Amino acid sequence: MSKKYFGTDGIRGRVGEYPITPDFMLKLGWAAGMAFRKMGACKVLVGKDTRISGYMFESALEAGLTSAGADVMLLGPMPTPAIAYLSRTFQAEAGIVISASHNPHDDNGIKFFSGRGTKLPDELELMIEELLDTPMTVVESSKIGKVSRINDASGRYIEFCKSSVPTNTSFAGLKIVIDCAHGATYKVAPSVFRELGAEVVVLSAQPNGLNINDNCGSTHMGQLQAAVLSEHADLGIAFDGDGDRVLMVDHTGAIVDGDELIFIIARDLHERGKLQGGVVGTLMSNLGLELALADLGIPFVRANVGDRYVIAELLERDWLIGGENSGHVVCFNHTTTGDAIIAALQVLMALKTRNEGLAQTRQALRKCPQVLINVRFGGGDSPLEHPAVKEASKRVTEAMAGRGRVLLRKSGTEPLVRVMVEGEDETQVRGYAEELAKLVTEVSA
Repeated sequence: MSKKYFGTDGIRGRVGEYPITPDFMLKLGWAAGMAFRKMGACKVLVGKDTRISGYMFESALEAGLTSAGADVMLLGPMPTPAIAYLSRTFQAEAGIVISASHNPHDDNGIKFFSGRGTKLPDELELMIEELLDTPMTVVESSKIGKVSRINDASGRYIEFCKSSVPTNTSFAGLKIVIDCAHGATYKVAPSVFRELGAEVVVLSAQPNGLNINDNCGSTHMGQLQAAVLSEHADLGIAFDGDGDRVLMVDHTGAIVDGDELIFIIARDLHERGKLQGGVVGTLMSNLGLELALADLGIPFVRANVGDRYVIAELLERDWLIGGENSGHVVCFNHTTTGDAIIAALQVLMALKTRNEGLAQTRQALRKCPQVLINVRFGGGDSPLEHPAVKEASKRVTEAMAGRGRVLLRKSGTEPLVRVMVEGEDETQVRGYAEELAKLVTEVSA
């Protein structure tokens, strides 16, 4: 059964445009509360990032949840993975995050976690959607939910992050620049790294509700690159608006992406005999990651794009490490979802163990040239099903003779077709990608 509202990562869209409206959020809170109550007594944690519309949607969700008889615990601005963690520790039935992740302030959305800190199962999302299409009712007055605020949420999460490295760990002597994207990590991330001994220079940690992800964070790395060079720092760490993505910059100012971070973490665990199985990437993971892991004898599989699919594959195989080149990195040996701060700490531990800098450590993975072109798609028949597109994709794949690959897919969050070609020769790869993108554009017209 297809879903009407839920995408690969909750419900997301432009503020003020359905369904990202206060009246829908009121009804969504009620529907979620009714669904969670079927599991018994109902306690729901609600957190948010720093975008201005979070105030409005927090109030609407709170009213909807309490009208269904659910008790609400408000966390305020907190990273998405913190809500997953706190939902477990407070033994809540669910956690809700008001966030549009790496998107600008005029977008927002809702993510749900189960009481175990994992994505909601499909059947529960479908139950919520069915309730959304029924009339809203209110429980009798004596059963209306109560609302409280967790004042020590930040401190709890900071200690949890620090617990992901050995208790005697010290990053003294390490100079780090952190870009918080004016987002949900703006308080906790600097504290975590400072309390572990690092010298920390902080960028983009003055949220005003409108500047989240604005020319900063993991989607705009220029400011961080410049700061690492000017501060003569050992490395830089960039988070996205809700703190579930992380990218890094080495001391030369070069960007280190999610594939490289995953490799560094996986190799470290492998060398210490703690990897457990292999690594899960996605259809977009660089071929170089697969080859570098193969050289170490580490199995690698690809999931569909989206951290929920990576997590599902990890659970299915009982593996520990996975993620996406965009910076979603999942460390199941420490937590239940992608967590940017914890992933960054695991990279720093790997560097400390090898006594190497980030620039040196990343050299063990040689990325293959990869060209990605986004083609706007206006609806109607999918251009990916057009015979000419299928034939061209097959022809390009055969021409690379097993030394490259082609991936054409529709975005799960935007009206785009993503055309990706990867191989050993960058000029050839770019030519093939531009040829395919042009053809997709033509058949979409």
